[in-house]
Amino acid sequence: MSKKSPGTSLHKTETRLLHAGRDPQRFDGAVNIPAIHASTIVFPDAESFRSNNHPAGSHYGRAGTSTTRALEEAVAALEGGDRSITFPSGAAAIAATLSALTSTGDHVLIADNVYGPTRRFANQVLSRTGVEFTFFDPMIGANIASSMKNNTKLIYIESPGSESFEVCDVPALVRVAKESNILTIFDNTWSGGLYFKPFEHGVDVSVHAGTKYIGGHADTMLGLATATESLYPVLRQTAINFGYCAGPDVCYLGLRGMRTLGVRLPKHYENGLRLAEWLMERNEVQTVLHPALPSCPGHEFWKRDFSGASGLFGVVLREYSTESVNKMLNGMELYAMGYSWGGYESLLIPTHPSQNRSATTFPHKGPTLRIHAGLENFEDLRDDLAAGLDRLSA
Repeated sequence: MSKKSPGTSLHKTETRLLHAGRDPQRFDGAVNIPAIHASTIVFPDAESFRSNNHPAGSHYGRAGTSTTRALEEAVAALEGGDRSITFPSGAAAIAATLSALTSTGDHVLIADNVYGPTRRFANQVLSRTGVEFTFFDPMIGANIASSMKNNTKLIYIESPGSESFEVCDVPALVRVAKESNILTIFDNTWSGGLYFKPFEHGVDVSVHAGTKYIGGHADTMLGLATATESLYPVLRQTAINFGYCAGPDVCYLGLRGMRTLGVRLPKHYENGLRLAEWLMERNEVQTVLHPALPSCPGHEFWKRDFSGASGLFGVVLREYSTESVNKMLNGMELYAMGYSWGGYESLLIPTHPSQNRSATTFPHKGPTLRIHAGLENFEDLRDDLAAGLDRLSA
């Protein structure tokens, strides 16, 4: 990147989002870095080929092109870490990071509210490689010390949990981890990297499903891992060893999504919180799981550590039948049913947090829904939900 280009750590996040990773004069003055497609990279001479040191920084397409590196630079600037790595999905970023930082005989502590694929990777893959793991209460805070063993290598945190939405006391967990020379990995997908800065809290690696808010348009499969300087080389080499490669078109879309993250996410925040507050007043609703509401577990940590909220939150209904809930869902006009979140569109799906716990018990008995508040007009979203709740209780 040109020395005159803005987007450094001296600038505010919104400015970095727009300028980090860009160097227009390298690409005929084009504002957006093009999607550079390449498998073979041709070296200019034998010396650079023998040293695997191409002047442009590439050596083979699977290791990325200038498009890849631009996204990685922009994400590192957003997160506040040293360097980032792209992956073909968020699940791939998680799998590679856990694999890179553990060996046979190690012990891993994993928050009990993690993303389903993280739990499956532990149960189905880590277990076969001889890595021991324990799920812990996400609200345990500094008492995590009681769960540590002599062979504990790292702590994996997701906050808020993407189904139950508890907010962990990240500084307390990190402080105890550092006292015992234990690494910490943080899944930062919910905040989009905009509202929580993991490296300011001492986290060692931040992972993202860039498919969500960084992509932002429900059309991109992308994973990201950002690391400290000391851990980047082993993460990078693991990604190469696994053959992970985010294609140039995906990286281009990730960059395009990042440029508008600073204006999109505040709208998701506004719509989500207004809907959450409105739902709290509805008779059909038992409680709302939104970190910005005082009733949400860990709200005080969200208020202290986060600068905002995304559009994803949970709703616990009173004890209606599955048939009644289906009637509500099947008649929605604006809320679609589908996996993922973070796109411009609103989503509404049934969830089952109680089925994805082993160290703790989900405290609510009624059916649960997960809402992703998109960028539509708030009144339209509210009215569609109101009609759905009327069907539920009819």
